[in-house]
Amino acid sequence: MQLTTLARHALSRGATPAAAFALIARLGHSPLPVARAVCLALDIPLAETTRRLAECYDALLSNPRPDSENDTGELLEALGVFDVPKSLTDTELTVVEHFLAAIDAHGSLRPGHRHGLQRWFTTGNLTTAYLSLAAAHPMPRTGDPALYWATLVTAGELLTAAPGPDTRIKYALAHCRTQAART
Repeated sequence: MQLTTLARHALSRGATPAAAFALIARLGHSPLPVARAVCLALDIPLAETTRRLAECYDALLSNPRPDSENDTGELLEALGVFDVPKSLTDTELTVVEHFLAAIDAHGSLRPGHRHGLQRWFTTGNLTTAYLSLAAAHPMPRTGDPALYWATLVTAGELLTAAPGPDTRIKYALAHCRTQAART
């Protein structure tokens, strides 16, 4: 049976991508083709799958430890290898551009925070990304707090203009406006 078919079957039975990876890898298959199969079963395009797997091949897939299938699957999932990309609208793409400008204006965003934001951009979870950035505080010496808050105000206005915006965005937007007025 083809690995992608096995992965689709495991996913259709409720397995997480990490669990599907572990299940198939424990059958004796090499990690790289198994990870590729899970990505393809999730309908992640082949070019994107290849790029993602190349980024983590040396660290996770080239020389697996015995009985590490569960750990490897969970790490691949945590790294975003199995994140299904969402097509963003023009407005959503504009919001992401504002987020990227805010990240630059922050001055010192932690790598883990950047990674989480990138995953939310990929999956289209812009509400969570906005709330996360609104809760962060730009660095006055290395960043540009005025630009940071102004950019988040603009992004929040775009997000609240969409039909049925999350109420949390409205509160976060009010917070960003207050911060922008203070800088």
